[in-house]
Amino acid sequence: MTTISPPGQNRPHPWESAYPDHVTWDAPLEAVALPDMFDEAVARFRDNPCTYFLGATKTYGEIGELTERVAAGLQAAGVVPGAKVGLFLPNCPYFIVFYFAVLKIGGVVVNYNPLYTVEELEHQVRDSDTRVMVTLDLKVVFDKVAELVRIGAVERVVACPFTELLPTVKSVLFRLLKGRDRAAPRSSAAAGALIDYHELANSNASYTQAKVDPIKTLALLQYTGGTTGTPKGAMLSHANLTVNVVQVTLLFPELNGGEEKVMAVLPFFHVFAMTSIMNFGLAQGVEMILMPKFELDEAVKLIRRKRPTILPGVPTLFNALMTYPGITPDDLGSIKYCISGGAPLPLEVKKGFEKAAGCRLVEGYGLSETSPVVTTNPLAGAVVENSIGQPVPGTIVSIRDIDDHSREMPQGESGEVCVWGPQVMSGYWNKPQETADTFTGEFFKTGDVGYMDEQGFIYLIDRLKDIIICSGFNVYPRRIEDAIYEHPAVDEVTVIGVPDEYRGEAPKAFIKLNPGAEATVEEILEFLSSKISAIEMPDHIEFRDELPKTLVGKLSKKELREAS
Repeated sequence: MTTISPPGQNRPHPWESAYPDHVTWDAPLEAVALPDMFDEAVARFRDNPCTYFLGATKTYGEIGELTERVAAGLQAAGVVPGAKVGLFLPNCPYFIVFYFAVLKIGGVVVNYNPLYTVEELEHQVRDSDTRVMVTLDLKVVFDKVAELVRIGAVERVVACPFTELLPTVKSVLFRLLKGRDRAAPRSSAAAGALIDYHELANSNASYTQAKVDPIKTLALLQYTGGTTGTPKGAMLSHANLTVNVVQVTLLFPELNGGEEKVMAVLPFFHVFAMTSIMNFGLAQGVEMILMPKFELDEAVKLIRRKRPTILPGVPTLFNALMTYPGITPDDLGSIKYCISGGAPLPLEVKKGFEKAAGCRLVEGYGLSETSPVVTTNPLAGAVVENSIGQPVPGTIVSIRDIDDHSREMPQGESGEVCVWGPQVMSGYWNKPQETADTFTGEFFKTGDVGYMDEQGFIYLIDRLKDIIICSGFNVYPRRIEDAIYEHPAVDEVTVIGVPDEYRGEAPKAFIKLNPGAEATVEEILEFLSSKISAIEMPDHIEFRDELPKTLVGKLSKKELREAS
């Protein structure tokens, strides 16, 4: 165990005096190896439910025992310390088992998005040097992995049997009714590359647990979204990830270890869910209610049936729940903690969900490169509207001049948000120049523009890459989006910059209306006339039945830019 303390201070940080009573910014932060954190949870909560998946429950003891066997089997199959093992899985118990099994024997986990194309997968596989890929025996994912084997990108494959995750009746029905969804690994292009899952799961071999220096040992390559340029692998150590769990845990005032339930709607391959649901949940003995794919009707049924107490999500999730037909405060009444991340939380969504659920919804902020949590609004005490909150314990946020990063901006003035903390990555995998470019001294440059008030609450204005340059002026899409969200007919909105012969760029708004609602372009523009300046006024407004989203559920500008 290693204790990480914040660096010496030249002056008091403004957020310290405004922290909630139960939080201390300079609290000692213990960095441990992820397998040690996992083993402690299994020992403490052995008989408690760990996962609920499509009707089947597994205890911490069952997950722990399977992880031990899989670790031994992987080591016998040749996975050595430092080897990259890819997880190409939706949320399911296998994700947890293989994640910690790989780490126990010193391997490095590489997360993969199950919706990626073969081309996208191949780039990440070759860039990370992933040798082994773990997936399900379902055609939707396995066939892509088989193609990676065929083209020589992946050497070994574990095809986990989907039906063994299901209760007996569901397993039989799946075999009968959805057999065509199952892949045939042994007759595929990957047949010669298979590591038999049952040999892993039934292994009686012993294994050597790897020696880990939490601060120095690489645990995870978390690839960035790649909305601009090529995705890069953020190198996250065991300490980055376990300390971030401690930082998040310190913020929960009345957390009951072994008694909470968390809704795992967000996918574990995304860093927000990996930390705030899986790693945090395991450390606290939480029962994880796993959804392999988000379906709103099923999510509402699960909330009503399983009564979760913690709900991390993205703004589109909370918006969908609060507008769900027939939803009542009683349906959502079990939820104590709601944390929004991954995208800016519109104020109207925050207020609407809190009214519908009768509980507090707070916004946090983070990035793949920061494991991810950097700031959050307090779960108890004052919440500042439109703010992403204050730095979590042990973290320093500095607002720097966009053109001269050596200059810190005065309170209230905007600049680039820069971060120091024990959760910040060491750099990008095999990209020394990109690593150097993204740091200013010891501070990570986030690419976000914002400012800080006198109490250390931080307000984001926009992403640097999303800023629209209109006639030489900076126009921030988020400001326009927030104004449009105030219109009662609007359900979702995204604003991007499009080419304009006169101004260089001009704002264009894509709007999805609430069911049954009506609005015209003219009505929207009239509504905005008193809320934003003339230079911020959208030149184009397009109504759509749906707006593109990432698998996590964030509104995505990428597809809209490409189509424009």
